Amino acid sequence: MNLPNRLTLLRIILIPLILVFLVPMPDSSFWDNWNGFIQNSGRLIAFFLFAIASITDLLDGHIARKRNLVTNLGKFLDPIADKLLVISVMLVLIQTGRIHSLVVIIVIIREFVITGIRLIGAEKGQVIAAGWLGKAKTVSQIIALLLLLIEPVILSISEGYFEPRILIAVNNSFLMIAVVMTLLSGMQYLYHHRSLLNQPEHDT
Repeated sequence: MNLPNRLTLLRIILIPLILVFLVPMPDSSFWDNWNGFIQNSGRLIAFFLFAIASITDLLDGHIARKRNLVTNLGKFLDPIADKLLVISVMLVLIQTGRIHSLVVIIVIIREFVITGIRLIGAEKGQVIAAGWLGKAKTVSQIIALLLLLIEPVILSISEGYFEPRILIAVNNSFLMIAVVMTLLSGMQYLYHHRSLLNQPEHDT
């Protein structure tokens, strides 16, 4: 396994570590201290782990292209790692009441559609890599999630200095940009690969 694919694998391994410091435990006295910890310090740890995972996303593609190490395994694993990272954190943010479930529904539907197209392409011997708009979508999602992860820490530190609703409004704006990019990249993907959907089943 080459270096870019190892970085992609590292991103997948980091996901459960991020969730450990992000997911609140059942509401009982036994978990009070832990849940209090993850509200601030835990969020900060999750933020840095998520940032590291996001950096590996930038590095693996750059290294693969620069050193000519692009492989079918990398094309397969990279988008899966991105989906697992983003959707896992989004689901936790739903649980904590920070984002609306509709945001994650849009992301998941988009990913199911794209995965379906990739499966059709695989049957016809084509490995479909992410396009530039898909990469922009991923970057916008990562930026939005980084802001949401660090939000409670910033609000706690800056209490009394500015209105919390200002920071929340800014972060919500970045989240909406990510949603729009998700929709646009999905439509671009469908348009560019519409021929796969129109080909007769016997075509190869």
